[in-house]
Amino acid sequence: MKEALHVALLGYGTVGKGVYETIKQHQGRLQKLLGKEVKVVAVLVKNISKHKLSDRSVILTDQYKDIINIQKLDVVIDAIVGIEPAYSFLQQAINRGCHVITANKEMFAHHSKDLHALAKEKGVTVGFEATVAGGIPIIQTLKRLLNANKVQKIEGILNGTSNFILTKMREEKLLFTDALSLAQDLGYAEADPTNDIDGHDAFFKAVILSEVLFGEQPDWGKAVRVGISTIKSEDIAYFQSLGLRFKHVASLQRTNKTVVCTVRPVLVSEAHPLYQVEDVQNAINIEADIVGNISLQGPGAGMFPTASAIIEDIIHIDDKEYGPCFEEESSISESAEQLWIAYGENALLGLPESAEVIKKIADYTWLVKGDSNDNAKFDIRYYQLLGNADSVKAVEKVH
Repeated sequence: MKEALHVALLGYGTVGKGVYETIKQHQGRLQKLLGKEVKVVAVLVKNISKHKLSDRSVILTDQYKDIINIQKLDVVIDAIVGIEPAYSFLQQAINRGCHVITANKEMFAHHSKDLHALAKEKGVTVGFEATVAGGIPIIQTLKRLLNANKVQKIEGILNGTSNFILTKMREEKLLFTDALSLAQDLGYAEADPTNDIDGHDAFFKAVILSEVLFGEQPDWGKAVRVGISTIKSEDIAYFQSLGLRFKHVASLQRTNKTVVCTVRPVLVSEAHPLYQVEDVQNAINIEADIVGNISLQGPGAGMFPTASAIIEDIIHIDDKEYGPCFEEESSISESAEQLWIAYGENALLGLPESAEVIKKIADYTWLVKGDSNDNAKFDIRYYQLLGNADSVKAVEKVH
């Protein structure tokens, strides 16, 4: 058998513990796949007194220098949060000649290009499957699709917290604040839930997907990002009576040689794959030119789903093309038609010039056709509709 693969873990919270336990419990499977043992040699923590490892041969430290100076070190796994010190740690690891794997979507959204460039220079790889949608293998799926297909659009529920809140507001008729409190009580939302409910978390994930799909990020200043805190329980009930559900969806599409990125509440009809995605589940709908539509659904976070993504990156550690892979002219169109629901007494007064009213659905509710180039012009009176126009039936009176 070949010499062991020596791994260091940065962070021993939910994700770090999941990776540690998975490596320990599935060592036989990993050895069969890799032809060698995967050995955790060190774990970096903030406070040593709060942690204890079952294997005393593993270095437990609060000093990164103790890890980067280990004689035999092959892979460094980032399971901490925040841009720094994670970015600096991974830079040092790559310069040392280590492969790196990260679950840190905020850091990676900001610094993925730099890390990929440095890794290429040093002849190592960067694994980032765990940065998007937890246990859903979206990154590797996209890379395989891009071999023959041109991905034209992606729509996804990328944050389990916001999806859980919207589900409970609809199913249990909770106010937003009560649904958020429930999410916090169950551990689905942080004490400061801003990243989740305002769409920052989903946006970081969309940025990462954009680099994989198109080799470039969307313009952060032009991207549309709208949270869910303004959605009212009565609006959820109203649209439910029309057969529509609120979902917080991230969307990516390349038009006019720019990447259009939105993260916003949308209305989803039963005809769309995201309609049935509930609670903390994540899902991604991929539209490609040959295969058509593909939907992936699964747990978007948690100890073992995220650990699963990291372990898969370990398996593919020698896959040298594991950086952005894209086709220069892929998925480019002048614009794309979109459907919107205009809602409110004065909703028709502020429509963009390109918009066209298709039909009245109910009192103060219209189905409208618009242009993707006008995304930013549709304010909070309008909700994008996912699903075809025929799936929304006009009604005389909504109860």
